[in-house]
Amino acid sequence: MMTSPGPVAFNILGFDIMWYGIMIASGMLAAISLAYYRADRLDLDKDRVIDIGLYCIPAGAIGARLYYVIFHWDYYGSRLSETIRIWEGGLAIHGGLFAGVLAAYLYFRVKKIDFWPYLDIAMPALALAQAIGRWGNYFNQEAYGSLTDLPWGMLIQGQKVHPTFLYESIWDLLLFF
Repeated sequence: MMTSPGPVAFNILGFDIMWYGIMIASGMLAAISLAYYRADRLDLDKDRVIDIGLYCIPAGAIGARLYYVIFHWDYYGSRLSETIRIWEGGLAIHGGLFAGVLAAYLYFRVKKIDFWPYLDIAMPALALAQAIGRWGNYFNQEAYGSLTDLPWGMLIQGQKVHPTFLYESIWDLLLFF
């Protein structure tokens, strides 16, 4: 049975460093490293991968937050000052992917470089990043399913449930491979 140690990994100078952020950052680092490696093997400019990351990661973070806020507008509509508080949670991968890919597309369009070969190296890297980042849900004790008696169930509020984050992580790893 899986039992989360909790969302806080450690504390630095009074600031909690959250496991979710560590997992997301680890996923991004793994994705950029993989894309960098694959670019070299496919005769693409590997330094361009780093350049793209500098655009896509912030764009993805903004897109992930915007997507979340839009779909929770009933709450944020009357609390506009809270829309920027990503440290309190509330990111959506769909918005992050859309904004990141859009930023990459615009980057390549401005530079007059073919977008598609770089997208080919990015897709497995994004699947790997998602597989790693999904584990943030484990530490936050979220993204779980119905009750289960399976040995790999996750204990949430005293009940054993399906760890749907794990199922997605495995699926993402299969997609990566």
